[in-house]
Amino acid sequence: MSRFWKIALIVITVLVVGGVAFRLLHKPEATGGYGHHREAGQGGSASAQSGNNSQDNAPVPVTVEPTVKQNVPVYLTALGTVTALNSVVVNPQIGGQLWTINFKEGQAVKKGDVIAQIDPRTYQAAYDQAVAKQKQDEASLDTAVSTLNRNQDLVAKGYVAALNMDTYRNNVAQLKATVVADEANARSAKVQLDFTKIISPIDGVAGIRNVDPGNVVTTTTSIVTLTQIQPVYVIFSLPEQNLEAVRDAFQNGANKLEVIALDRSDAHPLDTTGFLQVVDNQIDTATGTFKLRAQFTNPDSKLWQGQFVNVRLRVRTVSGGLVVPSQAVQRGPDGDFVYKLQADQTVAMQPVTVAGEVGDSHVMVSKGLDEGDQVVTEGQFRLKPGSKVQALKPGEVPAAPAASEADKKKWKQQGGGRRGGGGGG
Repeated sequence: MSRFWKIALIVITVLVVGGVAFRLLHKPEATGGYGHHREAGQGGSASAQSGNNSQDNAPVPVTVEPTVKQNVPVYLTALGTVTALNSVVVNPQIGGQLWTINFKEGQAVKKGDVIAQIDPRTYQAAYDQAVAKQKQDEASLDTAVSTLNRNQDLVAKGYVAALNMDTYRNNVAQLKATVVADEANARSAKVQLDFTKIISPIDGVAGIRNVDPGNVVTTTTSIVTLTQIQPVYVIFSLPEQNLEAVRDAFQNGANKLEVIALDRSDAHPLDTTGFLQVVDNQIDTATGTFKLRAQFTNPDSKLWQGQFVNVRLRVRTVSGGLVVPSQAVQRGPDGDFVYKLQADQTVAMQPVTVAGEVGDSHVMVSKGLDEGDQVVTEGQFRLKPGSKVQALKPGEVPAAPAASEADKKKWKQQGGGRRGGGGGG
């Protein structure tokens, strides 16, 4: 045999022996490890399944509140507009140069306040002339009356002709009429002179002025707009199907119907309670609504001219209505329902009929519940009919869930075993 084949045979023999030895040494460990991991996997799967079953059977923590019986006011809601009690565009009644502006924009003014002044000199002169003319004619009248009286004594003695007496009497009558006309002219001139002072006709709030001092104004020039907002009106509309209920409750003003004005978020009242004042005498055929007007004292001026507000009109009060929190009512394909707590601590889906809102957080139920029934107000999204629940009062914190048997067994195998082994060592 050649040397090459001897070396090749030795190498092949070494490789075969090494491979057989490697398999004999490592095959038992691999099998044992594989079996161990499989058992561990099976045990973990069983533990997880046990935990899931435990979680499925655990009661769902929910907040429940009882159905209560109380007197419930019934409101009709609408969108209203604040309207000033009076709104006046102040225009001069005469022309002339505007001397002064005596108000501040946005300032409250009183009836009778002088809010602006027009140059009075021309009108003062006209008044003085009228007064002087009146005095002149009054003097002429006195002379004519004296002449008439003297001549009446002379007529009887034959010194004055009777024909002349007619002239004297007519002259007196003419001068009396002239004096009356002079008095009227003087009063007219005085009125024109007074118009140089522009007076506030109402109690109100001054808006933005439209003209500055120094400008020549006329009777068509707008000085400022005054609005009276204490008290103030709120005008709103309701559907015509509510007309009968409103009229029966209002009885042509015999009853004071309470009206509340709220902000745009429908959360906060803007003023003290107002009262319905007028129900309009016609229905708008285009919209099928009728107008109403309420009056508010508006002491803090929270209601402003042109403002939009949400309006609630109380038409009646239901005695002994059933009330639940509004969040308890859910909307389903067949209508409104609530989750009602049963005696076995499960819940049932209970259809209800909502009759109206009660304030901002409750509703009145006309059908489906009795006084004292417990309804779920929080946690409904985790429920279905027949779900077992842990009933909590509002604000109460649910207790921690108890550990399952599988979790206890696992804890003993892991933590407990290590502590025992340590002690034995």
